[in-house]
Amino acid sequence: QVQLVESGGGLVQPGESLTLSCTAPGFTSNNCAMNWYRQPAGKQREWVSWITARGLVNYAASVRGRFTISKDKTKDTLYLQMNSLKPEDTGTYFCKASSGSFCQDEYWGEGTQVTVSS
Repeated sequence: QVQLVESGGGLVQPGESLTLSCTAPGFTSNNCAMNWYRQPAGKQREWVSWITARGLVNYAASVRGRFTISKDKTKDTLYLQMNSLKPEDTGTYFCKASSGSFCQDEYWGEGTQVTVSS
């Protein structure tokens, strides 16, 4: 059974940093992109960032310049370094991985909570 496990969330003050991790056995070395999403309470889930198999990255406009996505193939782990956090970054953060010839099979973790509040 596929298991993606996010960790690293917590309560921080505005301006502080957090690094999220997602253990994703078998996914960091395949041919598919990996993504981070977030979902504020009572709102829809929104895309935050992706990293392709070759290491190309992209970010939502709201986090560009503050967040950095990366992955470590040796540890089968996806990361999201979050700097200069704002209250609007609060939410549950999820990683998404894919597999299959066309990356058609998607898998989600259960999420980790990030709360930015003074």
